[in-house]
Amino acid sequence: MFPQRRLRRLRRTPALRRMVAETVLTPNDLIAPLFVREGITEPQPIASIPGVSQHTLESLRQEVRELIDVGVPGVILFGVPEHKDAEGSGASDPDGIVQVALRDLRDAFGDDVVLIADLCLDEYTDHGHCGLLTPEGLVDNDTTLDRYAEVAVAQADAGVDIVAPSGMMDGQVAAIRDALDEEDWVDVSVMAYAAKYASGLYGPFRDAVDVEIAGGGDRQAYQQDFRNRREALEEVRADVAEGADIVMVKPAMAYLDIVAQVRAEHDLPLAAYHVSGEYSMIKAAAANGWIDGDLVALEHLTAIKRAGADVILTYLAKEVAQTLGG
Repeated sequence: MFPQRRLRRLRRTPALRRMVAETVLTPNDLIAPLFVREGITEPQPIASIPGVSQHTLESLRQEVRELIDVGVPGVILFGVPEHKDAEGSGASDPDGIVQVALRDLRDAFGDDVVLIADLCLDEYTDHGHCGLLTPEGLVDNDTTLDRYAEVAVAQADAGVDIVAPSGMMDGQVAAIRDALDEEDWVDVSVMAYAAKYASGLYGPFRDAVDVEIAGGGDRQAYQQDFRNRREALEEVRADVAEGADIVMVKPAMAYLDIVAQVRAEHDLPLAAYHVSGEYSMIKAAAANGWIDGDLVALEHLTAIKRAGADVILTYLAKEVAQTLGG
């Protein structure tokens, strides 16, 4: 009499629900974003990202060891230099903080972890933009590409597995791929922030990397307009055509429609970034007793995978991997 009852029958016990689950989240799906800061002797907690710190080289090694032990396969590094300048010179300096950290982690863990480095200039520039500026104060797309190429080679020399250009400059993937190939780093992969939206959810991240955009400006001229879907898909197609190995949608939860459509259109590995604001909202609501934070964390990440992501960058990586029994 109620044919839909057969669906409810399979929800009756936890074991039945696990047996027929369509989407299964595992630690292998996760990448942990990590911050490493130059010139500190102790980890510095980030107030707006509870549970996350700016690391020393020593504490970074310990954190990566713990991530490996719970089954998280990869980390992405963001650097916080002591000194910034208009060129973002620390981003490509062989002795810059991310390059030093990459060498240190490669020496410590070999191929037991996938080392990814964010490739951008905003953490290193005194104006806070993702590229070089013209005399008029606008981001200069084409001269920035040369800087990205230099950063990519420096990161490859330091032992990176994957470079992750996040600046949303036109032609960035092609410029980086050409530079890597020319220097015989043909096995270094490119994970492109292909559809990166100008979102209001990045505030805690900017606290973490000490970035303030000069003059109260923003990045809406080069990051995606959150009202647009077709434009984002064109950006993804461009990065695929230029040779990206992995494409990314950022942020994740508010853009699951984009994640799903990119998955439907492309067979490359697809990443989605569960960003700092998404993480911090869970933590703040849980701290006030308004939600079950652990349950919502699993719900968010499972939804991102269900939408089609193969890889999820998330500050929840270690705690969720522990919950999953990695």
